[in-house]
Amino acid sequence: MVIADQPVVRLGLTRLLDKGYDIEEAGSGEDGLQLLTGVGDFDIAIVDMRVTADHAPGSLSGAATIRALAKANPGLGIVGLGERPERHIAREAIAAGATAYVARSSSTEEISKAVRAAESAEQFIDPATPASRRGSKRALTKRQREILQHFSNGDSTATVAKRLGLSSETVKTHTKQILSRLEARDRAHAVAIGLRNYLID
Repeated sequence: MVIADQPVVRLGLTRLLDKGYDIEEAGSGEDGLQLLTGVGDFDIAIVDMRVTADHAPGSLSGAATIRALAKANPGLGIVGLGERPERHIAREAIAAGATAYVARSSSTEEISKAVRAAESAEQFIDPATPASRRGSKRALTKRQREILQHFSNGDSTATVAKRLGLSSETVKTHTKQILSRLEARDRAHAVAIGLRNYLID
């Protein structure tokens, strides 16, 4: 696990991290990226989303750090860590490539859930974060977001199945779940909701 920009998070994760995670801390987004590319072998990164007063111009902010880490290691589970449970910060973290978002003020249990979700490539938003109009049903798995992204590019079920190495039936099952979770009328509506809520690009 690499922790970028937020060494203190280790204090909130003591019980969880006793399970055997190797921890490396980075004082900046650049240091976190260097650790990831130089040392490698990390499963999880926790990235501080706040911009501090001493943040150097041109250096990687929270969202930029997440984008850089996700690009360097697409399989990395990333948790965005916010000062408070704020929806716009959660959306920024998820849009940048984080799998989970949790507030610094959250309980150890919620932080543990966020880390476990990121490790399993499942989306997790701190429950204290105010929901959007249909927020509680919006969480999609990594695979569902991937399929929705393909739909937004105009791909058919057969094309998505071929590109992802899945059967058409599996893609159809995921599609039904996507429509249900997003409360969407059809694929086009699901894509619109996904774009509006930063679930896809």
